[in-house]
Amino acid sequence: MHHFDSSFSTSYLVALVMGLFSALHCLGMCGSIIGSLTLSLRKEIRESKAQLLPFVFSYNFGRITSYTLAGYLAGLVHNVLMLPLGEGHGHRILQIVSALIMAGAGLHIAGWFPRFAYIEKAGAVIWRRIEPYGRRLIPVQTLPQAYFLGMIWGWLPCGLVYAAITLATTAGNEYRGALTMFAFGMGTLPAAVGIGIMTSLMMRLSNLRKFRQVSGITLIILALLAAFPWLNPGMLHGIDNGL
Repeated sequence: MHHFDSSFSTSYLVALVMGLFSALHCLGMCGSIIGSLTLSLRKEIRESKAQLLPFVFSYNFGRITSYTLAGYLAGLVHNVLMLPLGEGHGHRILQIVSALIMAGAGLHIAGWFPRFAYIEKAGAVIWRRIEPYGRRLIPVQTLPQAYFLGMIWGWLPCGLVYAAITLATTAGNEYRGALTMFAFGMGTLPAAVGIGIMTSLMMRLSNLRKFRQVSGITLIILALLAAFPWLNPGMLHGIDNGL
């Protein structure tokens, strides 16, 4: 159990940090969406931070709910793949694939691999089917509406979300896959909430070239940890001691 537990611990901690540093990509892709969601609210809500904040959080927790569901499904994929490949070989293959996609995401954020965006086309078929349901919820009038609209937003095609989902397949089972994607979603929360409240400041930050490169390099390092979890000494100790 030692190796399995350390790999799982790596998956959700890496997912959390990955979410934090993938926020720049999310700002570019989701910034206009968040702006549109905010503009769909009544004027008195938009002009009051106290009233606006619950709607922004509802959007985002709806999105994180969808990420968590995707992680659960990814965990089921892990179980299916283990049948023909075996636990050891199958898990290792998933680790390598996950690391390659994460590294591609890091290179993309840094501006060194623009073709990574093609991965996002993979989810276009699903998005075309569910996006019309989101339109029916606009204009948003209530917090439950905001939450369900956020759930639909969570299925927006995004290469970085796909990278996190491949990481979730390495968590070991459907429940740990769900927790991994929940951790990723929580990592994206600060930037997503921030852009809903401080749009101009967050967008300026996302355009800083050096900041983007540092974030990209960080994701590449996380990809190495995903591929070789034993490189992280913090994951190898304490897991079997009660964590």
